[in-house]
Amino acid sequence: MEQAYSVERSRTIQTKLVLPPDTNHLQTIFGGKVLSYIDEIAALAAMKHCNHVVVTASIDSVDFLSSATVGNALSLEAFVTSTGHTSMEVYVKVFSTDLLSDKRTLTTESFLTMVAVDQNGKPTSVPKVIPHTEEEKRLFETAAARKENRKNRALIR
Repeated sequence: MEQAYSVERSRTIQTKLVLPPDTNHLQTIFGGKVLSYIDEIAALAAMKHCNHVVVTASIDSVDFLSSATVGNALSLEAFVTSTGHTSMEVYVKVFSTDLLSDKRTLTTESFLTMVAVDQNGKPTSVPKVIPHTEEEKRLFETAAARKENRKNRALIR
């Protein structure tokens, strides 16, 4: 029987404070800084799911929906939405919270593909994923279309 784990196993949450060195001249966080946070938390979520080292195969999409400013808290949440033989699609969402007003805003959403590797750096198989919540089920059910888009992008090269 194939091994499978609940999405919850991979769920990872981090909080970061937006500091002045993280921002541009408009006092909003650099997109590259957010991308770095996204890549890190996606790797953590994927490693929690498969118990292997992972590498980033692609950042499929990043949608910057709003900005975060100095003094805001960034809350990042990531979890594995679907798996292939050696790859995992990870969904990451980022919220910004104004700690003085407690206003919380979705700032960024992203999908990444992570590949599990063994001690020799070769791809290795990963467990399947079992969605439970409505959000998890929706992302699981739409993963095949995103995978097809990734393949089509590769054909263009």
